[in-house]
Amino acid sequence: MSNPDITYNVQHHFAGKDPVVQKIYNRVLKAVRQFGPVAEDPKKTSIHLVNKTALAGVATRKSHLILTIKSDCRLNSSRIQTAEQVSAHRFHHQIKLSAPEEIDAELIGWLRAAHGLSG
Repeated sequence: MSNPDITYNVQHHFAGKDPVVQKIYNRVLKAVRQFGPVAEDPKKTSIHLVNKTALAGVATRKSHLILTIKSDCRLNSSRIQTAEQVSAHRFHHQIKLSAPEEIDAELIGWLRAAHGLSG
């Protein structure tokens, strides 16, 4: 059960992590903000990226991050570590990102679609 009196901040998620993790996150944030407003909603174990609803989640690890992207269909790519169908027309896809350069045209396309779904 979560404690409603505890507030989390974005920087909490980067404490003790390799500097590359923050660089990857900044690149993801910059990419998704090309499509319109995105708020950062830090939780205990992740940071939700939100337009009107959550479009992606970021879980930081020591030297990489796990990006979970919302989609209306199953994405077919070797980059997808796990895909979960959460409702009739919603899927969550997890992608491990170890370098800022991995935020490429394919990933930006997925973020664009997720932003559209959350608006």
